[in-house]
Amino acid sequence: MRWSGQAIDASRSDALPGLESNSGFVRSVTTPEFAGVTFHEVLAKSALNRVPSADGSGTYGWTINPYRGCSHACVYCFARPTHTYLEFDGGADFDQQIVVKTNVADVLHRELTKPSWDRHPVALGTNTDPYQRAEGRYRLMPGVIRALAESGTPFSILTKGTLLRRDLPLLVEAAKSVPVDLAMSIAVYDDELQQQVESGTPTTAARLATVRAVRDAGLECSVFLMPVLPYITDTVAHLDDAIGRAAAAGASSVMYSALHLRPGVKPWWFAWLERTRPDLVQRYRSMYLDNTYAPTDYRRWLADRVRPILRAHGLAVGRVDPATGSMGFSNRSVGSSTAPAALAGDGTAVGAVPIGSPLKRADPGFDRRLAPRRTEAVPTLF
Repeated sequence: MRWSGQAIDASRSDALPGLESNSGFVRSVTTPEFAGVTFHEVLAKSALNRVPSADGSGTYGWTINPYRGCSHACVYCFARPTHTYLEFDGGADFDQQIVVKTNVADVLHRELTKPSWDRHPVALGTNTDPYQRAEGRYRLMPGVIRALAESGTPFSILTKGTLLRRDLPLLVEAAKSVPVDLAMSIAVYDDELQQQVESGTPTTAARLATVRAVRDAGLECSVFLMPVLPYITDTVAHLDDAIGRAAAAGASSVMYSALHLRPGVKPWWFAWLERTRPDLVQRYRSMYLDNTYAPTDYRRWLADRVRPILRAHGLAVGRVDPATGSMGFSNRSVGSSTAPAALAGDGTAVGAVPIGSPLKRADPGFDRRLAPRRTEAVPTLF
């Protein structure tokens, strides 16, 4: 691994005096509670990541990733290729070799208290899930939430983890002083299929119950119906069941998009497809062999199918920030209101616009990043 030389007793002869010892890597841990998973505990040098927008606008967003790798084991996860930087593979290693930034909250606090920090909105859960199972062991998120709230920094959390409920009191308190947007990612509403494509995640029912718990706590909670799997979860029956159950759980809005497959993800997805749905391999090859996103015609077809179902269940489409992949802070800001949501012509996610939000004050590119785009697909996040 690139960081294997950072053992706690490693030293560098070319380092500045007093900094010869590099304690970035602390230890690797296995435990019977997490069979087959190894946790690599590291001391992070930074917590905030500046992320350029995927729409080519030249704007950017900010994210935090307390973990690298994810035990949710979603076959379609777009973040799998990021693990190869550590000289892991994007398959089993991504699911089982989890890097834990044990000091992330302390580092974040230092970064947020610098005079140069302008309280840009920060997104969590856009690469790997901050509430994956490891969070039950390491409890990194309470410190992260406190640091963001105390610094006056708006933030969003996107997760598949029901452990979010543990931190609801903290989130309710944080929302009194800064905009807090929460979203639960629930892509598959067939229990057998859900265990096939995302075997490490909580059940769909448990995640819907978490949406209800968030709403009962007085906070907004969106549902990410992402990715919609062509020829698998794009039937009227599945979409109606998904959107209806999200509405029944109290979802504030729904974001959706078709599966997209980055080059480093395609081998893992097609291996699963060949094992379980060989009848669809040729169709998927025609859609994705030379493309990352589903064809435009398919995305428009999906939008035409989803729109009436959303209307029938009284749900609006939320907005996704193209820089971070998070929901576009569709909540009201503290003491303000929001404009109504709308749908773009091709079904890409467009929604509520904060009025008087500190997000707009802190980030001059906020409006440009969230302008509706009619030809580009919203990224699939997990």
